[in-house]
Amino acid sequence: MKTTRPQSSEGTVGRRSFLTAAGLVAAAPVAGPVLSSGTALAAPGAPAVPRRAQAVADDEHWQTCLRLARELLLVGPGGEDLKLAYLKILLGGGLPKTTAPKRVLVVGAGIAGLTSALLLKEAGHQVTVVEANGNRVGGRIKTFRNGPESGTAPFADPRQYAEAGAMRLPDFHPLTLGLIDHLGLKRRLFYNVDVVPGTGSRGVVPPVVYRSFTGEEWRNGPDQPGFRPPDQAVRTWIHTNGQLTRRGEYAADPRAINRGFGIPAARANATAAALLDAALDPVRDHYSTPVPGGGRVDKPIRERIEGWARIIHDFDHHSMGSFLTDHVGLDVRTVDAIGTLENLTSRTPLSFMHSFLTRSLVSTGATYWEIEGGTAVLPYALYDRLRDVVRTNRRMVRLHHWSPEHDGASPHVSEHGDRVWIETVGESGGDDSVSGTPGETESFGADVAIVTVPFTALRHVETSPQLSYGKRRAVIELHYDSATKVLLEFRKRWWEFTEEDWKRELDAVEPGLYERYRQESDVPAAGTVGGGSVTDNPNRFVYFPSHPVEGSEGGVVLASYSWAADASRWDSLYDDERYSYALRGVQAVYGKRVEVFYTGRGQTQSWLRNRYALGEAAVFTPRQFTELHPSITTPEGPVHFAGEHTSLKHSWIEGALESAVRTALEVNALT
Repeated sequence: MKTTRPQSSEGTVGRRSFLTAAGLVAAAPVAGPVLSSGTALAAPGAPAVPRRAQAVADDEHWQTCLRLARELLLVGPGGEDLKLAYLKILLGGGLPKTTAPKRVLVVGAGIAGLTSALLLKEAGHQVTVVEANGNRVGGRIKTFRNGPESGTAPFADPRQYAEAGAMRLPDFHPLTLGLIDHLGLKRRLFYNVDVVPGTGSRGVVPPVVYRSFTGEEWRNGPDQPGFRPPDQAVRTWIHTNGQLTRRGEYAADPRAINRGFGIPAARANATAAALLDAALDPVRDHYSTPVPGGGRVDKPIRERIEGWARIIHDFDHHSMGSFLTDHVGLDVRTVDAIGTLENLTSRTPLSFMHSFLTRSLVSTGATYWEIEGGTAVLPYALYDRLRDVVRTNRRMVRLHHWSPEHDGASPHVSEHGDRVWIETVGESGGDDSVSGTPGETESFGADVAIVTVPFTALRHVETSPQLSYGKRRAVIELHYDSATKVLLEFRKRWWEFTEEDWKRELDAVEPGLYERYRQESDVPAAGTVGGGSVTDNPNRFVYFPSHPVEGSEGGVVLASYSWAADASRWDSLYDDERYSYALRGVQAVYGKRVEVFYTGRGQTQSWLRNRYALGEAAVFTPRQFTELHPSITTPEGPVHFAGEHTSLKHSWIEGALESAVRTALEVNALT
């Protein structure tokens, strides 16, 4: 059935619908003139476009937007909830047992590769996993910790560990949390915002609950009515334009910090978060409805699909920067403040859709979790069930495949009838240490393959025959963002200190030391547990561990967490330089005295410089959502594709898991 493209919402979700409190004024869009012959008036020197041809193109684009909306919401072709189906497969009965076993080659031992491999192995397929890294699995889930994959203890205290990659797991990601519980791992609260010690329930972990748009509810355990997260203290710092203010103080009165950015007086009384939400709420109105007292309620699923399709149709061509300035009409100073305080500066040139999805699908009231022992415990729990089929230190350099649609027989079909054949080499050097013989080649053949490596890495793999045009374009053009972490180890948890604690600890090191540091800097004690601070110095974001490591008086601080251009400025430095600059940035916010407890040890991770990742995660640039994503998930003959970049939850473990179940279903259904 043909669907007529709805009228563009650019005129309704724009400046006039922006909250009047924001003080914005704008004119409605004006439609261009149309010639009486039925041809739209073209720009001077450009060929005229027949109205019928334009209508067909518009309708095709609208159908693409509808398809993407359904994929975003995980609505199946029959209206079924795919998230619910994935939960039942991954955390329930698994895939149906196969009656046509396949030899399956999985390229990449990240979370997507390991999950799809385990599902297919348990369904009765013969699975081989090929991983480039020689000493660890997990991909961009990586924990700096004392263990066989680390070689040497990463920190002075061998009990300490910290995350190089994924670190916080939200409660609206049921596949991720459900898998943690399913594997018997221990999770505990991650304090995305600092908390009041002694508040909230202790030792109570609620079940994972997913409520489907079909009305069905999935859960992995009974309710825990005693669970209550700790109260938020909101005492971490905002350090911008030479001003230092507690986050709670900024929320109560944002004028001083806002004046530092030069925000116009009409908007100076609103926080950056409020200004951003006011800009985005008219777009959210397409798929949800505000409710009294705050919050929003999703519309019925059919309206939600159409609402998201309209958003994709009308805004995919925008960057976040152009949306805020050109569409909403915010001034540059206000956009600067929003970017700095709401972590958007580095991504304002990138797709509006990416930042909007992150902002709109992430609940401000969400509870976050972490895995005791580090996030890397998760992929290793899967790896323990797959050790006999995983080959490490094998980097794919060539990929050959054959399918019936190709004319004639493939010259690469082996005597075993392989439809997929890859060549690999042994590795040496790189961001992660490796084992094995460098340069040694080895080939693998199979009936079908699942390629989970990032497209940045696939770009350097020779393929024969060449991939389809849409896939090649996606491999060539899909944008991957940079992300860099610099972690510093301290032998005392000074961020939790009061002034009395500081005096006692410093004077214990050397009598009178507390007062000498006080004369140099009058920055007050942080007195925070968990959470993080924001600064406009190069460190950008500082996060503190939510929990102490048992038996250790110290802790590891994420001294700098940055993305995109902010990250590239760290990437250009040697590792040791990063530690000294990061310490200086922490001192600028918390005072010079923190140096007393620095152990001189740190760890740093640049995902752009990691030779197996070549970037932190896929992040669309304008138009890539509609122009590239439709080809990203499409199989190429017997070659299927998984990984966070093939989902619409870029950078999240949840997206990788969704893709793993999807591709496992595809392969298991083959006859």
